[in-house]
Amino acid sequence: MAHILIVDDDAEILGTVWRALSREGHDIALAESAAQARERIAQRRPDLIVLDIMMPGEDGLTFCESLRQDEEYRTIPILFLSAKWRPDDIVRGLDAGGDDYLTKPFELKELNARVRALLRRIPPPEEKDNVLKVGELELDLGTFQVSTPARKNIQLTSTEYRLLHHLMLHPNRAHSVRELLDEVWQYPSGTGDPDLVRAHIRNLRAKIEPDSRTPRYIHTIHGVGYMVKGSEK
Repeated sequence: MAHILIVDDDAEILGTVWRALSREGHDIALAESAAQARERIAQRRPDLIVLDIMMPGEDGLTFCESLRQDEEYRTIPILFLSAKWRPDDIVRGLDAGGDDYLTKPFELKELNARVRALLRRIPPPEEKDNVLKVGELELDLGTFQVSTPARKNIQLTSTEYRLLHHLMLHPNRAHSVRELLDEVWQYPSGTGDPDLVRAHIRNLRAKIEPDSRTPRYIHTIHGVGYMVKGSEK
């Protein structure tokens, strides 16, 4: 059972999502604004946040960005649930630090599947004090931080961490977008938006690459997908 915070100014949406996730056995907290959400988080840190974008006062994007700047909360998985459906809207949500994005109206089965995928814990407990090294990249499996020769302790979101962790576990191999949706997001086969992968790859590059226009660590294999290259032998 997870503690999930739902943030939305629409009482009907709050009730619908609350009922759906409660039936899955989760403990639910509700907030109708970003200010109220901060109060709920201060009372108890959620395992996951389901977040609307269009709210009076502080919107969901700004709220998400502020959480990602706080070391205590930056790794909480965040699922945007929004009526804004255009590709640019989805990219903005992911760029703000969202882990996933579901548009309204939505199927409850899809909502539950997205929540289950986000709640799967990575890494397993026995890995938490280890550091994974591939070439110049060092990924701390306990703090979700990556280091390069130029920058130390770059903080990743939970989804950025899972994506880089998967690429580094299998270096020197091209991973298709479909594979990454299956293995990292753990969506059922044939589901999930490829733009989700592309946006998180772009965000990872912005954090770790000296020049994201000419990637040194995360390579695009045209017509295939993405690869982290290990040391040359």
